[in-house]
Amino acid sequence: MKVLDIQRMSTEDGPGLRTTVFFKGCPLCCTWCHNPESISPKSHVEWLSVRCIGCRICESVCPQKGIHLDETGVHTSERCEACGACTTACPTQALEMKGKDYTVDDLFDIVMKDRAFWGADGGVTLSGGEVTLQWKEAVKLLRKFKDAGVHTAVDTCGFATQAVYDVLLPVTDLFLYDLKLFDDDLHRIFTGQSNERIHSNFAYLVSKNAHIWVRTPIIPGATDTDENIRGLASWIGNKVEKWELCAFNNLCKDKYSRLGRTWDFADASLIEQARMEELTALAVACGAPEAVWSGSTALRESEG
Repeated sequence: MKVLDIQRMSTEDGPGLRTTVFFKGCPLCCTWCHNPESISPKSHVEWLSVRCIGCRICESVCPQKGIHLDETGVHTSERCEACGACTTACPTQALEMKGKDYTVDDLFDIVMKDRAFWGADGGVTLSGGEVTLQWKEAVKLLRKFKDAGVHTAVDTCGFATQAVYDVLLPVTDLFLYDLKLFDDDLHRIFTGQSNERIHSNFAYLVSKNAHIWVRTPIIPGATDTDENIRGLASWIGNKVEKWELCAFNNLCKDKYSRLGRTWDFADASLIEQARMEELTALAVACGAPEAVWSGSTALRESEG
């Protein structure tokens, strides 16, 4: 399986402390994506400019001649096969491989070393990217954790076949389910896909009495409207244990630079705390059993 990263995390992504495994690849392409390095299912090499000394060793060791340095930095071409030769040879670690292959058994053994960190209420979260793109391996991995008595959570965008969620259900204690936009046209514009399948899978998991926490990213100019929250509330109602509104952050700007990509939200401001509180109150008023917000926010201009 292709994994982007493995992190110990003390967050609200599940009960207790977690080890989160970030899978590579995502079927959506959200214009605000905070983890653009996870979208492609393939491994790739990233350049960190602050570490680079311009020695050109990377150019000399690349078997495919797929990397070059110019006045704007280090770049990989279509010939790059992400073999890792340049990342190994770089004397300052200015080149990093994003995406590593693991067997189910190896990944299980690595993650289980964190068991003492989790405590009595923690466990493992599979995130991404999108877990369901590698569902066969994910199910095998989750089953091993369940057999070991570990609490399991799956963070998903909901864009997979119902059959995939059917096999995930027996080995998943908690689904962290993204619901981004109620309006299908807007969903297509901002994510590249319809939300029809996402809603259908959500309804299916609800019908199976799955434990679900919904997450909605609050993105300026995209998902941060009263209309969107009211619309999502009409789906969510009291069907889930928790609804978390996740405030937009701009800490991923550098990720887009390293990928050589522009970001539509590079100049967007943080959401004001008062606005997050308004949207959370609206979610509750529209029937959410528990709604909270998380993330960094901006002060009002008069307070800043």
